[in-house]
Amino acid sequence: MKDHVVIFDTTLRDGEQSPGATMNTGEKLRLATQLEKLGVDVMEAGFPAASEGDFDAVSKIASKMKKTEVAALARTSKEDIDRAWNAIKHAEKPRIHTFIATSDIHMEYKLKMTREEVLQASIDAVRYAKSLTDNVEFSSEDGSRSDRDFLCKVFEAAIDAGATTVNLPDTVGYAIPQEFGDLVKYVMDRTPNIDKAVFSVHCHNDLGLATANTIAAIQAGARQAEVTINGIGERAGNTSLEEVVMAIHTRPNFITTSTRIKTEEIYPTSRLVSMISGIIVQPNKAIVGANAFAHEAGIHQDGVLKNPMTYEIMKPETIGLSKSKLVLGKHSGRHALRDHLKNLGYDLSDEEINLVFKKFKELADKKKHVVDEDLEAIVTEGILRTADTFNLEYQNVTSGTTVLPMASVKLSVKGRSVKGAGYGNGPIDAVFNTISKLTGTESELLRFSVNALTGGTDALGEVTVRLKENGLIALGKGADPDIITASAKAFINGLNRLEYLKNHPIQAAESL
Repeated sequence: MKDHVVIFDTTLRDGEQSPGATMNTGEKLRLATQLEKLGVDVMEAGFPAASEGDFDAVSKIASKMKKTEVAALARTSKEDIDRAWNAIKHAEKPRIHTFIATSDIHMEYKLKMTREEVLQASIDAVRYAKSLTDNVEFSSEDGSRSDRDFLCKVFEAAIDAGATTVNLPDTVGYAIPQEFGDLVKYVMDRTPNIDKAVFSVHCHNDLGLATANTIAAIQAGARQAEVTINGIGERAGNTSLEEVVMAIHTRPNFITTSTRIKTEEIYPTSRLVSMISGIIVQPNKAIVGANAFAHEAGIHQDGVLKNPMTYEIMKPETIGLSKSKLVLGKHSGRHALRDHLKNLGYDLSDEEINLVFKKFKELADKKKHVVDEDLEAIVTEGILRTADTFNLEYQNVTSGTTVLPMASVKLSVKGRSVKGAGYGNGPIDAVFNTISKLTGTESELLRFSVNALTGGTDALGEVTVRLKENGLIALGKGADPDIITASAKAFINGLNRLEYLKNHPIQAAESL
């Protein structure tokens, strides 16, 4: 029987630290439900000490999950550990994950602690966490730049204190695969009690080597991989779950381990993370990118038609790309919509179904068929959002080659209707300028992108914007058959997220 690799997903914690990717509680619950459906062994739900919002989200996720372990991150302080435990103590399978930096540069400049002090802090934290739960993970932040023998000493002490998992992070993505594999083997060989704990790795992608480093670590003996969906995370991101899982799945003759991931749920999960976070998956992204199973070169197309394995090393069905789609239209009823949403993983209340059904009917009047991506956009836009400060009532634009673009907009601002008009370099610029004037905001537009959710000229257009105001960054998303309306919705969504961040300041969470 193959050795099992524990898949520890940290999309909800480390992935959320991508600039502007903050998720609200409803979005986190939806993603947590999908992660459990995907089959991850452990999900790191958040950092409860970071904010009240994070504590609330972690607590609700912990109460809902039935099969998956729920981990909460904590520094090596009693206050952090208490906060983590209080958030997850109702979980079926709780895990406290505590960490401290072990590299000389971090100890000297960030912690201002000696090795002996770090060692004692590690022991005290693990021992205290162990008094609350049997499932304790200890991480040595910046482990790949730490002294090897000191790592062995810290891990040995942590295991003696009760750690059931010890994690070696490549925090700044500095390691090279052969080097990292050698480091894992060295530490495992020289930590006397390592057989009493699962050895884990957590890699970042600053040099584009996170997946390669993780695979090298697994081959050297690591049996837990800390990953995120789509590889999201701060800076260049984390190790991508889908890349590690499909590498193990596709090369069993070379990587002699296995995971419990339901691979057919990979693509739906990837799509959900993209929709919730607003971070678009690059077309050439391995496994889940739009071009991953596309073939344009004639010689490739000829080969694939004769035998797909000529140019496809895995079947698209394996990651859930070829699932049949029930197409809904304007004559479809509320019952059919509810059943289909359940199949997509959305178990909505009667009130939520009524709201989605109304928007579904409005969309069905504009296009012949409504497909899964359309429904997901409706649910994301109508249900999985924070209480909005600003809402769009209507927008009209005048534009063309011989007129100055002008927009007329009516908004609801904290329940009060306001309207106005403005000009711009184009229709979208005019809409944005008018919305900014009506809301009294001065955000800077950092990014604007448009994506067609489905094929056809009646496709639902999805717009993503990235806004910055007073040092805060937020993503906004909007979808509509009219691309200008979608742009207005995305801009307003981004402004609402900025308002949320202003009213709920999130303390900077230290990352592994």
